[in-house]
Amino acid sequence: MSDHSNFFACIMAGGSGERFWPMSRAQTPKHLLKLLSERTLVEETVRRLAGAVPPGNIFVLTNAVQLAGTRAALAGLVPEAQIVAEPAKRDTAPAAALATALVRARGGEDATLALLPADAFIADAATCANQMAAALARASEAGSIMTIAIKPDHAATGFGYLEMGETRATGPAGLVREVKRFVEKPDAATAERYVASGDFAWNAGMFFWRVGTFLGEAERQAPELARFVREFPAGDFAAFLAERFPVLPKISVDYAIMEKARSVETLLAKFDWDDVGLWTALPKHLKRDEAGNASRGPVFVAGASNNIAISNGRTIALCGVQDLVVVETADAILVCHRDAVQDIKKLVGQLPKELL
Repeated sequence: MSDHSNFFACIMAGGSGERFWPMSRAQTPKHLLKLLSERTLVEETVRRLAGAVPPGNIFVLTNAVQLAGTRAALAGLVPEAQIVAEPAKRDTAPAAALATALVRARGGEDATLALLPADAFIADAATCANQMAAALARASEAGSIMTIAIKPDHAATGFGYLEMGETRATGPAGLVREVKRFVEKPDAATAERYVASGDFAWNAGMFFWRVGTFLGEAERQAPELARFVREFPAGDFAAFLAERFPVLPKISVDYAIMEKARSVETLLAKFDWDDVGLWTALPKHLKRDEAGNASRGPVFVAGASNNIAISNGRTIALCGVQDLVVVETADAILVCHRDAVQDIKKLVGQLPKELL
């Protein structure tokens, strides 16, 4: 049996979340917002780990700008020393190497870790924790890199996909299948074909591996990452991190490791999952009226339909409009057509620094 005390989790919490402006800012990106509950998304992510990973075995990777906010959001949940600021923006492969190095320093090469995004919304926390524990155990015992597969409920073009092969294991925790390949975000026709086949699932960006398994793959595919992990100091690592992390290759973990890994398996999720990537993802999680208006806070409607309205204090009144996204904060108001939410990032690039 796997040693539960040698299971760890590393949460990636450094994104910018520009699509959620004006609530999301450089210091308070999406994962530090209370979008869907009275807790931030990163706090929800940490709390979901209960039962899968010992409380003292959780690390959070963020950046210098968000360090104070992340520590405040996780006060009493994660020790401050285990909330680590990456000194440069380097994509997910260097983050994976840093996570593996931190865990290796604590648990050695037999330790097993989960690398998780901070900003997914999952309501069924108990089932998620059970399946994460199962994925950690499988990664520890079988030596495969594990992922979590989300069964598509529509032909999404905004997610990466996994192509699944043969069944490797079945049990109470769910079905484990071989991952044949990782597929980038497809066009609409390709996505329809993927969903119809039954052999493709959304890639939730959750990964599980033994430290030794990751090192073996990194030595074969990305030697710079392997050197970083092996040379990472067991004690004070601040100087090493500041010098060595910024020069790691800027590449995703999918490209650097996953796509050519010897053995990748996936556990089919039994829990709900939403990456909440855009304002238009919120209506399914918010209260809606008979005209399809989804709202939070003081919002009043007359002859308006299919709008999303989020107030953080002041009253929003919608009259005779439809298909809008209206978000109110203390210093800014967003009014956007639902079909244009992908373009909010372009808008953010034009804003004065004090609003970023």
